[in-house]
Amino acid sequence: MNWSLGLKQFQEYLQIEKSLSGNSVEAYVRDAKKLVQYFEITQQKVGPLEVQPIHLHGFLEWINALGMTSHSQARTLSGIRAFYKFLIMEDLLHADPMETIEAPKLQRKLPDTLSYDEIVMLFEAVDVSTPEGTRNKAMLETLYSSGLRVSELIELKLSNLYEDLGFVRVTGKGNKERLVPIGRDALKYIRLYIEGVRRHQTIKKGQEDFIFLNRRGSSLTRVMVFNIIKDLSAKVGMQKSISPHTFRHSFATHLIEGGADLRAVQEMLGHESITTTEIYTHLDRDYLKQVIHEFHPRS
Repeated sequence: MNWSLGLKQFQEYLQIEKSLSGNSVEAYVRDAKKLVQYFEITQQKVGPLEVQPIHLHGFLEWINALGMTSHSQARTLSGIRAFYKFLIMEDLLHADPMETIEAPKLQRKLPDTLSYDEIVMLFEAVDVSTPEGTRNKAMLETLYSSGLRVSELIELKLSNLYEDLGFVRVTGKGNKERLVPIGRDALKYIRLYIEGVRRHQTIKKGQEDFIFLNRRGSSLTRVMVFNIIKDLSAKVGMQKSISPHTFRHSFATHLIEGGADLRAVQEMLGHESITTTEIYTHLDRDYLKQVIHEFHPRS
């Protein structure tokens, strides 16, 4: 097997059997291709079934010398690891050369969050006297109310909105569905948008089930949502650099600060691993540290 065939089969596996999104498939294949580039640049004729740990250690030294960050190195190794798991699963290989390769230790970057007052300030700055403002208010309320990813927000369907139960069905990474609670304020503004704006639009064929639409009656793009939030941030003079994900971070942090169970937050965010969710406990720990310093007699 050569690299071209191996990567082609790997891509098909990710698309068909794992049902990953196009972006995820592209990222995995791109990371695996970095190993191919290493062999080409260093003029080593090593096929995918001939790779040994010594080759991978050389690859790690190479990407480190290129100045690749530890986070990027870890992500690249994750893609290569997935490729070799695929080869083993297909019985094309029996020993995993990645087995003894450790990813570089990562310093987890704490996500930017907004305080509740900052959330309120942003929401109040939305001009709901316009059709776009009514829609934007509903979108922002939904982002913060349910901690959605921007891709999940723009894919929200009317058929997956259960207003009487206070839940919305979300399709997340890997086409995995989950039920997420949605707050009363978010539901109120969604209903105002549907009744006052969306109902009077001409909706393009095939777009009828999407909740949030642009003025031409089509579903929104990620870029549009980013720009809406960027413009709103500039309008209120906010110094922080915020994005749709900032509302997701704030949702999780505010829940955990308020005493929510970490497993429940993990379920709502759609994280596969609890360690991904644990990053949101940083503010709670800071608060505990502050209490110790202020009130403990021997702090």
